[in-house]
Amino acid sequence: MRIKKYEVLDHDDGRSVRYRRHENGGGLVATGATVDERAYLAQSVWVDPGAVIGTGAHISSGGWIEPGARIDAGVRIASNVHIGPGAHVGARARIGSRSRIGAQARVEPGVTLEPDSDLADGQVADGRSRSTAGPGSPRYGTAA
Repeated sequence: MRIKKYEVLDHDDGRSVRYRRHENGGGLVATGATVDERAYLAQSVWVDPGAVIGTGAHISSGGWIEPGARIDAGVRIASNVHIGPGAHVGARARIGSRSRIGAQARVEPGVTLEPDSDLADGQVADGRSRSTAGPGSPRYGTAA
């Protein structure tokens, strides 16, 4: 079966958004989103308009990056993760599978969120409010 190079998503409000396949992995990137050519997007990833994905970022299957979100260089996002509108994931951060990063939330550089984490809208994961697992590797469970 041949995979289409472009998809169009029709929203309830009448808007249509066109997505193209990213060369590295085949994830879908909306018109108006910016994804570095060295980033990897699994085939079932959706990146919405205004989102920015940095160099060497890796987003696994089932990922959804909402409008205006920013994923910095070297970030690793496991499967089935939702990054809310305007959220920012700092360089080299790690996001565990089935996690949710809320709107305008921020994950500081180098922070690791465990699987099934839920970072609330506007919340900051900075590595100071939970225990660390090894030098320079702050780890979070479900955000409080």
